Amino acid sequence: MATGRKPFEGVTNIIKFNWHFFVVSALVMILELLLLFYTTGTIKWLIGLGLSIMLLLLVTPLLVSYYVYDRLGLYSMEWLHKDLVGSSVVNIHAGFDEFSNVIEKRYDHTELRVFDFYDPEKHTELSIKRARKRYPIHSNTVPISTKFLPLDDDSVDTIMLIFAVHEIRDDDERIAFFKELSRVLHDDGRVIVVEHLRDMSNFLAYNIGFFHFLPKHTWYDTFEHAKLSIASEIKLSPFISTFILKKNGTTP
Repeated sequence: MATGRKPFEGVTNIIKFNWHFFVVSALVMILELLLLFYTTGTIKWLIGLGLSIMLLLLVTPLLVSYYVYDRLGLYSMEWLHKDLVGSSVVNIHAGFDEFSNVIEKRYDHTELRVFDFYDPEKHTELSIKRARKRYPIHSNTVPISTKFLPLDDDSVDTIMLIFAVHEIRDDDERIAFFKELSRVLHDDGRVIVVEHLRDMSNFLAYNIGFFHFLPKHTWYDTFEHAKLSIASEIKLSPFISTFILKKNGTTP
């Protein structure tokens, strides 16, 4: 399925949105290269080792990101069967929306509403601010608070949260938000959460960057407090997990 994405768009976006990190890393590596010419013996060996490690830590996340965002087929959404998506869909993001247009095209039997809980006071990452400047939001996007969804009880068939909810760093706020999701979700509806996890695979891929992700047990705790249970889990790759949630007491 065509997504309209350009080759290398995913990994290019990572560089664009985090260019300050790559500039600093490049300057440090240039300095290390220069030092190699003016040192000898053990010191030169240690500098060379440090340069090699830094290059590895810089290149590995880009290679993994290329695989995940450019080669995996993530943006075709063919990994999410159409039977799992009902007639009323809400897509909620945190300021950077790459999926609403894809959802509209793939699930053309649905009525889509788009919500954005981005709060510049809370979500201060430079990468999000740069992404919002470069990519226009969906025309039907409605800004919301994580405390309240402007929807009736039991009114939505499917809620999608793709690489979004980890931006809610406070546990109590995240649990309250998922309680809101449960409130508006139809009894037979589904919440679809797609996230990287703070696990060994993502540590090997993103090194210290994996601290930006949440551990699986944190997600489980959030779901439990919101009275949502896992109907199924899709492992798109070693780096991405999808949780299909349902209200407690409903059938899979």
